[in-house]
Amino acid sequence: MTTSLSRRPTAEFLGTLFLLAAITGSGIMAERLSGGNVAIALLANSIATGAALLALILTFGSLSGAHFNPAVSLAQAFRNQLSWSDTFFYITSQIAGAFVGVFSAHLMFGLPGFFISRRARSGYAQIFSEGMATFGLLLVIMCCSRFRASTTPHAVAAYITGAYWFTSSTSFANPAVTLARSVSDTFVGIRPSDVPGFLLGQFAGLAIAVFLCRWLLSPEISGGSGEGR
Repeated sequence: MTTSLSRRPTAEFLGTLFLLAAITGSGIMAERLSGGNVAIALLANSIATGAALLALILTFGSLSGAHFNPAVSLAQAFRNQLSWSDTFFYITSQIAGAFVGVFSAHLMFGLPGFFISRRARSGYAQIFSEGMATFGLLLVIMCCSRFRASTTPHAVAAYITGAYWFTSSTSFANPAVTLARSVSDTFVGIRPSDVPGFLLGQFAGLAIAVFLCRWLLSPEISGGSGEGR
């Protein structure tokens, strides 16, 4: 059964809201409890984010596809799996949900609703990391949904948890997440001046993933794989 357009953006709004609440809230809690040990804080933040992401994808997947990420929605649009009009509503809802999620996390910990981040995340290494993180995320989503759709939620959550650790940027891999975290001067924040570099890396990763998967998942390639769907 197809979910109505009004319900799908609402699902995207709610899912992105809770995702950012989980990312930001767990980052604040981890920083407060880790006693200055950044590795412990990052471990707690990555586990909480991955667990929450899995739950949210399972919750909203049947309603909207559980994108929670403009890069995912754009990839679907470029592959003609989501109309451009729907894509606009998805992305608008995701960005709004991301900011409300950050605001909610701040209120839960007694912080100002929004306050500009001063956490530096600059340099070519972090921009390249965001390209790699986004590229890998979209590969996981597109290949898993093509061949083993039921595993996609678990694969995405596992990938994001791992990517926290194998990228120097801690794998934002999401334009809505990047924008919203610029107004959180906490463990998960990013300076507004560093946001354009992250977005550049993310959209580069998106473009490469769409181009590659157009060939990699074409019928003559994927049809002979013998993999179940």
